[in-house]
Amino acid sequence: MLVIRMQRTGRKGHAQFRVVVQDSRRTPTSGRVVAALGSYNPHTKQTILNKEKIKFYLEHGAQPSDRIIRLLKSEKIALPKWISDPVTKNRSTRNAEKLRKNRPAEAVQEENADILSEEPINSEVSDSDHSIADDISGEEQATEEVSDSTDDSNKSKDASSEDNKSDSEEK
Repeated sequence: MLVIRMQRTGRKGHAQFRVVVQDSRRTPTSGRVVAALGSYNPHTKQTILNKEKIKFYLEHGAQPSDRIIRLLKSEKIALPKWISDPVTKNRSTRNAEKLRKNRPAEAVQEENADILSEEPINSEVSDSDHSIADDISGEEQATEEVSDSTDDSNKSKDASSEDNKSDSEEK
């Protein structure tokens, strides 16, 4: 039996789909396709379909998937009578009374007041930040002393090399 389904293409995180006719026993990723009928880009909602081929395969018994039925209806393609509408699921939220939008207004205001009345934690952090800043400034001073001493040693090496050059020129 043949089915009309979507075959995912595109890079990771940016899906695009081909609308294909395939043997129902094959997976969409197998690559064994009877016919390519078009494409669908869910990001731009762009749909490109070959309506004549779709009608041909539907008349000859190809079963469309639920998503393809929705896509064909949005493109206003006439479907045979034997194709039933996909079942729409009733969505319900568990524990809807716990949602903030469903709480009484007084409880929400009390919660906001509790958050504002708490002492900021930043005062404790600022004390430790000062000690860290002192440690960092101490390390900077130590590195400056080391760099000064290396500059002095480099100067003495430069002076000795200049002396050697002047000695060699005199000879």
